[in-house]
Amino acid sequence: MIVVQNSIKASIDKVWDLWTSPEHIMKWNIPFENWHAPYVENNLKAGGKFKFTMAAKDGSDGFDFDGTYTKIEKFSIIEYQLTDNRIANVSFESNGFEVKLTETFEPEAKISEEMQEQFCSAVIQNFKSYVENFKE
Repeated sequence: MIVVQNSIKASIDKVWDLWTSPEHIMKWNIPFENWHAPYVENNLKAGGKFKFTMAAKDGSDGFDFDGTYTKIEKFSIIEYQLTDNRIANVSFESNGFEVKLTETFEPEAKISEEMQEQFCSAVIQNFKSYVENFKE
């Protein structure tokens, strides 16, 4: 399993909302500045489907990150199974005005684990920056 963590200086309500709302996911769910998330579908409930398209802005690379939610506990944990049957979860630990976000996932066999961890770390860092700079 690959584990990526970050601490975000914000309330759990704000972190949860920005992590789960499609209009926000499109703005932070990118690993690099030359990428974007042109499509997001998110039915946040057990049995609900999600699909996040991530792509290079020049069209040279991209993929869909999609699957089914298996467990949702608001402000605590999101568990899901990807369409290739790998499992993953995101946990949220609130400590006052800071949230420790931990993403754990089975690596894809065809891509190096180091690259997958770096990619995920970049997305989580982008999320942290988005949340901490978000003005309501």
